[in-house]
Amino acid sequence: MRILIPLLMLVLLLSVWGFTRTMAAQSAPKTSADSSALGDLPDPNAPEVTVSLLDDKGELTGPLTLKKIVRSEEAWKARLSAEEFHVAREQGTERAFCGLLVDQHEDGLYTCRSCGLPLFSSEHKFESGSGWPSYFAPVAKENVVEHRDVTLGMVRTEIVCARCDAHLGHVFDDGPKPTGLRYCMNSVSLKFYPRATA
Repeated sequence: MRILIPLLMLVLLLSVWGFTRTMAAQSAPKTSADSSALGDLPDPNAPEVTVSLLDDKGELTGPLTLKKIVRSEEAWKARLSAEEFHVAREQGTERAFCGLLVDQHEDGLYTCRSCGLPLFSSEHKFESGSGWPSYFAPVAKENVVEHRDVTLGMVRTEIVCARCDAHLGHVFDDGPKPTGLRYCMNSVSLKFYPRATA
C-alpha cells in the first residue's frame, strides 16, 4: 500500500503533464485560403462556397471562394470521435451542461471541429443558462448556414458549417442585443483556440 499510493500519484502527475504538453503544443488553426492548409485537399468536383478565413495575424479576411469539404461517412468516422460524429454528421445533440465549452470564458476563437473554419468569437459569447455554449453572432455570417429543422415536433433553425456541413446547433430569437439571437452550439462541434497575446 505504501508503494501503491506514490505510484498512483506518479501516474496521475505524468498524465496531467502529458495532457498539458499536448494542449500547449496545439497551434492556432490553419486558415489560409489554400484548402490544403486546413488539412484537406479539395475534391475537384465539390461545389464552391464563399467563406471568411483568418490571416496569419488572426484577422478576418475575405470573403473568399473555396471548395466545400466533402467526405464519405467512413472518412468522417475515421476523423472524429464517436460523439463528434454523432453530433456533427448525424445532427445529434450533446447533453446540456456537459460540454467542455459551456463554461469556457477565455479570450479566443471557436472553429469548426470538423474542418477548422472560424465560426464564433469569445467576444460574442454570453451566458444563456441553456447548458450549451451560446453566442449572439458568428464571426462571419457567411461561415454558417441556416436550415429549417422540423424534428422533435417543433420548428427550429439548424446551424451548420458552411464549409463542411457539420451540424453545429440551432439559433433562436431570444438572445441579447445587438442581434437578439442566441446561437446555441454543441461543444463537440467546436474547437477553442485561445487568442495569442503578443
